[in-house]
Amino acid sequence: MGHTAGAALLAAAATVTGAAIAPEAAQAQVAYGSYVGVGAGVGLTSDAATGQGGGVQGVISGRYRLLRYPVSLRAQAFLFGGDFAFVPTVSYDVPLSWNTDVYLGAGASFVSGGNDNPSNVGDKTSFVLQPGIDYLFPNSNLVAFGNAIFAFDAYRQGGNMAISVQGGVGLQF
Repeated sequence: MGHTAGAALLAAAATVTGAAIAPEAAQAQVAYGSYVGVGAGVGLTSDAATGQGGGVQGVISGRYRLLRYPVSLRAQAFLFGGDFAFVPTVSYDVPLSWNTDVYLGAGASFVSGGNDNPSNVGDKTSFVLQPGIDYLFPNSNLVAFGNAIFAFDAYRQGGNMAISVQGGVGLQF
């Protein structure tokens, strides 16, 4: 057997042996699960016809992570500073590291519409997209969250999109 053939055979044997005994490559998985948190949201848009909306609202946020799939059920409630709004979404989560993931959610916004001050996500029911990020603080149960909500056709009079940015801190459970 020549030197080239011997080297090739040795390389092939080493590759097969290494593949058989080496553990699988580690895949990043989010190291935390569900959480409930509080924060603030800032509305970046207003009704095109009336100029009302936007501003700052309190936010209660929650995430329930489905353990077998990279999918989460999320919800945010907007309180104070405008109409009450509830935004449930289903998100696809992509881990970036052991304590950070990004996600894209889709759902709807449901707004009380009780007064003349629209919420950060508008003043009527609308379809929403929600990109965001979650970060687990090492050696704790605290989670920082941040996201944006794009609510399509969210205003009764103006009919334009409502955009809101939220952030806060949650407690993992």
